[in-house]
Amino acid sequence: MKIPVLRKLPGISPMQPPARNTTMGLAVGAIGVVYGDIGTSPLYTIREVFSGPHAIAVTHGNVLGILSLIVWALLIVVSLKYVVLILQADNNGEGGIMALMALVRRTVPRESRPVGLLMLLGLFGAALFYGDGIITPAISVLSAVEGLKVGTPALAPYVIPITLAVLCTLFLFQRRGTARVAAAFSPIMCVWFLSLAALGAMAIINEPRVLRALNPVYGIQFFGDHPRDAFLSLGAVVLAITGGEALYADLGHFGKRPIRLAWFGFVLPALLINYFGQGALLLHDPGAAQNPFYLLAPSWALYPMVALATAAAVIASQAVISGAFSITRQAMQLGYCPRLRVVHT
Repeated sequence: MKIPVLRKLPGISPMQPPARNTTMGLAVGAIGVVYGDIGTSPLYTIREVFSGPHAIAVTHGNVLGILSLIVWALLIVVSLKYVVLILQADNNGEGGIMALMALVRRTVPRESRPVGLLMLLGLFGAALFYGDGIITPAISVLSAVEGLKVGTPALAPYVIPITLAVLCTLFLFQRRGTARVAAAFSPIMCVWFLSLAALGAMAIINEPRVLRALNPVYGIQFFGDHPRDAFLSLGAVVLAITGGEALYADLGHFGKRPIRLAWFGFVLPALLINYFGQGALLLHDPGAAQNPFYLLAPSWALYPMVALATAAAVIASQAVISGAFSITRQAMQLGYCPRLRVVHT
């Protein structure tokens, strides 16, 4: 039996990389496509820790401990695991879990016992990606629109209807094509990350002691002092690294160097500055735990930030949806999915 080989497919995602065949141009394109999901995590990550279902007290030790966990999760899981190590494991330039499965099928003897288990694990990982594609649009857009009730509490009843309207429009728009609007994704996301850094920097200047959380000892101490709370908080901390798998999935579209350049040179610093800014705000005003992201913004910038956050959430959702289509196409090539009609829009 001939083993299928995953081929590079033009148009596998409705969002194409920039036409400029330069590292910098591809890096800018990656900011709009690859980092949308992880870029919207500051909207809800710290809020879920301190005001979610398993909220913990807003104390100096807890804030520094949570920040330390977030920082080192980004450095170890995303930076080291994905950006440095996993990007090396490409399949003819293609990335993603299905591409990795195709590589395993070509290199591991079929009679080998682990091959079946490896295929099962690969399919399980693909299923998790589909799950991410379901929840990411909902949580990202809802968290963005919730900024309305921060500025005007009377608008709280309209948050869910507005979110539903945005999500319905997003999914209905898929069949009409996204290529025409995809050119705006990278500029919008660049503005988004610059805004994250600006908001965080203002708060850090007022409360610079928050930078102590760079020391991993605070995260370890948090686990030692509050093992139960720390364990439950990990469910929220992991939200900071959702979307990390997109770095590998989009390897074939942008290449290793542009993805790494965008991450280390732009995205990671902006995320860290914003998370530290939210932590600084909580150290200064524990009552801000209800929505530390939007409370970072000056009153005059609140509604523009809501609009920008909603646009960023839609772009993040579009990237995940496109990734789901990409995985489905790859699964058909490998024989793990029935043949379906694919329409590139």
